[in-house]
Amino acid sequence: MADDENPISSGLLNCPRCVDLQLRNERVRWKGPSATCTQIIQKYYKEIGGSGLDLRSKARTISGPVSDPSELPKWNYDGSSTGQAPGQDSEVMCDCYTPQGEPIPTNKRHNAAKIFSHPDVVAEVPWYGIEQEYTLLQKEVKWPLGWPVGGFPGPQGPYYCGVGADKAWGRDIVDSHYKACVYAGINISGINGEVMPGQGDWNGAGAHSNYSTKSMRNEGGFEVIKKAIDKLGLRHKEHISAYGEGNERRLTGRHETADINTFVWGVANRGASIRVGRDTEKEGKGYFEDRRPASNMDPYVVTSMIAETTLLWKPT
Repeated sequence: MADDENPISSGLLNCPRCVDLQLRNERVRWKGPSATCTQIIQKYYKEIGGSGLDLRSKARTISGPVSDPSELPKWNYDGSSTGQAPGQDSEVMCDCYTPQGEPIPTNKRHNAAKIFSHPDVVAEVPWYGIEQEYTLLQKEVKWPLGWPVGGFPGPQGPYYCGVGADKAWGRDIVDSHYKACVYAGINISGINGEVMPGQGDWNGAGAHSNYSTKSMRNEGGFEVIKKAIDKLGLRHKEHISAYGEGNERRLTGRHETADINTFVWGVANRGASIRVGRDTEKEGKGYFEDRRPASNMDPYVVTSMIAETTLLWKPT
């Protein structure tokens, strides 16, 4: 290919994403000066593996832009290699269906889609903000970053939203991840260091789930919030059973958690199951935070269950 035919050197292709694609993948051929940045698209099909905790993905080249997932071709993968199908009948769709079209047990999206498409839920336009806590580990020894190998750091206090090399370990990784999310168009709200060196939480990592509906965001919404919280309290055990594995080790009633067997809510109370912010109380509308989900929770399960309990479930 001559320089004057090369989209990078000629300046015909000045989109950073496409330039990066050209540099990384020599098999993607330049088709001439009439090509646009959307002629060749890499689409990643992602699914949850058989454990319910592992992520899998495949990439496929698509000719032309896609504006909605429904426009993508269906594609299968080898479910016998992910613990989701027997070898003699191993083809599983990426939305995790059997060849007969039935959702497999680990396909939690299917039930979530039914809940979110219910007219009563659609009318309330639910919003979610999930605080995904995680812990960075040292590569060779699988010990939290910032901890002395085989030992423990000083007591919590200086690490939350900490600044400095002796308080914010792995910040270059965290910042790079943040920028990558923004660049990819992910609606990420922000980041902060947590109470434990390496980014987690002394009692394990959580996934606090912030939630609001249109009625909660409108005038008089605080009363709607309180009614929703009352319903969550009545189904506390059901929610806890679906909020992640090993959660009993995190929800001890200490270190800004509520005891796993107790449901309590409060304004600005980080030791509660549900926390309502001071601004929400002051303005009489807003959102609340469900602090119970563990960091290994399934977002399809948690978000749809909150909507189901607060908008569809009728106490008897």
